[in-house]
Amino acid sequence: MTRRVPVLATLIVALAVLAMIALGLWQLARLDEKEAQLARYQRAQAMSAEAAWPTRAEDIDGALYRRSRVDCARVLSIDTLAGHAASGETGWAHIARCALPGGGTAAVAIGWAREPVRPQWEGGRVDGIVGPYRNGAKLVAVPARAGLAQLALPDPRDVPNNHLSYAVQWFLFALTALVIYVLALRKRWRSSAA
Repeated sequence: MTRRVPVLATLIVALAVLAMIALGLWQLARLDEKEAQLARYQRAQAMSAEAAWPTRAEDIDGALYRRSRVDCARVLSIDTLAGHAASGETGWAHIARCALPGGGTAAVAIGWAREPVRPQWEGGRVDGIVGPYRNGAKLVAVPARAGLAQLALPDPRDVPNNHLSYAVQWFLFALTALVIYVLALRKRWRSSAA
């Protein structure tokens, strides 16, 4: 009795396994990139020189976790989001969208409160730390404005670095697919032998 291996099914499983292994290797490469990025953020956090507020998307990464300032010419809106105080307490972060004197806007996290009541703030010069925000950046005011408490400062240790676990998952998926396929082949061979 000859044990025949189905060509099309084997090819499909082999391609899937190769794709999963490639994704695992890609995650390992991303791990190196992320670790370099986090090291760069740690160095930026220690810099005493102030960074210019990033007005272009390509300037954001170089300004993150550094001191900067914004001149809020006019407050366009204030959003209230879940946030943490510098003390670690959970509550509400108040983030103003400011019009800048030369055009453009900036997100300025003016402070923290226990209640989601919108604070009154008219703008002005704000010094602080640049942190990531949505698809851009925000300036976390230091000190807080509008009678609010100090927000927790942006910290590169809060940036997730899950690439190693993702790589392990992809390698385990590939192994699982191989084991399932071998078990399916064995079952097929047994039933054809009976």
